[in-house]
Amino acid sequence: MNPPRVPLPAPFLTLPLAHRALHDRTAGRPENSRAAVRAAIAAGYGIECDIQPSAEGTPMVFHDYDLKRLTGRAGRIGALAAADLGRIALLGGDEGIPTLAEVLEIVAGQVPLLIEIKDQDGAMGTDVGPLEAGVARALAGYGGPVAVMSFNPHSVAAMAAAAPGIARGITTSAYAPDDWPLLPEAVRDRLRAIPDVEATGASFISHEAADLDRPRVAELKSAGAAILCWTIRSPEAEARARRIADNITFEGYAAAFPALA
Repeated sequence: MNPPRVPLPAPFLTLPLAHRALHDRTAGRPENSRAAVRAAIAAGYGIECDIQPSAEGTPMVFHDYDLKRLTGRAGRIGALAAADLGRIALLGGDEGIPTLAEVLEIVAGQVPLLIEIKDQDGAMGTDVGPLEAGVARALAGYGGPVAVMSFNPHSVAAMAAAAPGIARGITTSAYAPDDWPLLPEAVRDRLRAIPDVEATGASFISHEAADLDRPRVAELKSAGAAILCWTIRSPEAEARARRIADNITFEGYAAAFPALA
């Protein structure tokens, strides 16, 4: 039996979602930083953030598997303890890598928070579970609008088991070979068809913006799934995306508030 679908909370359909929070390194707000989270809240935007595990499995708000691009330090994020990661300053800022618990404390239900769990299997397979369990523990008792998603449908299924009351979705893509060179062709072909919405109880997808005209996206929308998209970088791209998508994830400009227009 498929897990029941948990509806996406209404604020996710009205407030544009700041990609990796409202980041601007030149202004001292690196991506997925506390400063970027605070800026998104101040501007009234929702927040999208990424989760990677520390060495002991603590959910950290960080996009990459490697530390170099965002901290200047070599090594994998999963090789260091959460306390050590918290002392590594993000480039362009003066704060360390935050835990999910710290971000939840800052957000405190003021805006919607969309949490993307990065694939820990390496090939979108079944070797998942500990990070999802950690995310579920961090979210226990959190009262604000929150949803989780992952490119890996097995991760979404693990969240359904660990936190059945939290809305969940699948991050989806055209899976072009050049964009996913390490993912086996058979896996790309399968995921491109977005076959796991019903099996995971997903109530939404967040789809690659350039591929929103895929028939499967329209089919899911007709069936009641909410359609989010990533990543919008201009007002023109936003206008095109909103012809199909219910909401956007954006960066690099000030997104509109269509519900308030």
